[in-house]
Amino acid sequence: MKWELLRQVTLLDLHQVTARVVDVLLQWVPQGDNFGSWSVNTIAPQIEAIPTETIVVESQGWILGAGLVDLYSHSGEPGFESRETLESIAQAAHAGGFSRLNLLPSTTPALDQAALIGQIHHQSDRFFAQIPVQLRCWGALSLHCQGKQMPEFAELAAAGCVGFTDDAPVQDWVLLKRSLEYLQPLQKPIALWPCHRSFQGSGMAREGTIALQLGIPPLSPLSETLALAGIIECVAATGTPVHLMRISTARGVDLIAQAKAQGLPITASTTWMHLLCHTGDLQSYNTALRLDPPLGNPTDQAALLQGLEQGILDAIAVDHSPYTYEEKQVGFDGAPPGAIGLELVLPLLWQAFVETGRWTAAQLWYKLSQAPAHCLHQSLCPLEPGSPVELTLFNPHQTWVVNPQTLKSRSSNTPWLGQEIQGRVVKVYRSSDSVLTAG
Repeated sequence: MKWELLRQVTLLDLHQVTARVVDVLLQWVPQGDNFGSWSVNTIAPQIEAIPTETIVVESQGWILGAGLVDLYSHSGEPGFESRETLESIAQAAHAGGFSRLNLLPSTTPALDQAALIGQIHHQSDRFFAQIPVQLRCWGALSLHCQGKQMPEFAELAAAGCVGFTDDAPVQDWVLLKRSLEYLQPLQKPIALWPCHRSFQGSGMAREGTIALQLGIPPLSPLSETLALAGIIECVAATGTPVHLMRISTARGVDLIAQAKAQGLPITASTTWMHLLCHTGDLQSYNTALRLDPPLGNPTDQAALLQGLEQGILDAIAVDHSPYTYEEKQVGFDGAPPGAIGLELVLPLLWQAFVETGRWTAAQLWYKLSQAPAHCLHQSLCPLEPGSPVELTLFNPHQTWVVNPQTLKSRSSNTPWLGQEIQGRVVKVYRSSDSVLTAG
């Protein structure tokens, strides 16, 4: 057994969305084969009596909160291990403060078979002792993620998939309605991306004066809202809950607000990049800023932030999308869309919104931990003496330079490459027996 005392750390209470400065005494009980269990022994304004050989960590100004939960991200493995492996993405998630990581099924091959999901879960569980991140997979909503035929949903659910999604826009509305009807008894999350591909064309920047000035092919917000309206109608017809992923437009926020006001069972997320950047940032033509859906105009960005603050949008997603240097080192129009983010989300959002006073620490943390867990029908481990824990310790003052040597990800496709940023995760406390619980 070993002990660790966090002296005068700022502890976040996500149920009350508040923070308080306390001492926290943690204990580690080994359970063989490098596994063990962290638990909270004592939380008090000041702890004087501590066990011998306790490691004391002076934590003034540091933040201790629930482990962050990643809603959806891409792994290169299987199929493109040069971009990312299961182990490297777990390391990136751990370095970013995430205790739960959920991978999209659009790999090669797609995760539409129970054996594939079981294999990935087994492989990730083997390095859990070294990288304490619970890695799980979304199951494909259709065979090969092509939107043409349903897979064996019950088998994928039995294999432990976190839920179902194709990581692709909905195109066959008849198949979607039938899938929602079939999936309702399984009570697993269903994540849908509202995007009308036939309307999208070659658009690579949100339609508006900025895209026109930059000479980047524009994309109308109708590409999102037409599909979003269709999904909302399917939910109204079936009553099956869904999660709306990658919301990026102001009008999309309006439609979700209307649907929630009608009592429809939906949750929604936007990505961290759409909160921090907008179309004006594309003047650099940095291919790391080419996303799908593309960055919104300033009015879209403002609406997304307001939507989060009002509870219309529930959570912030990472949507970590690694690509090799060679894949991104092309012209803007030839680059694949996506950027990495697992190691950058917390420090960059902290500096943008907590340090500026727009959000409290607890408000940001809630949108990155408890809210995404709720969208996944999960709950976080309770922060009480004797319970297993998953906690993230964050130093908002530490500075570091983003480069391939400091990143755990195999890829470095980020617009912050080469820049010094402030804020870094110190440690993630994750018990081997702190399993997912239904919420």
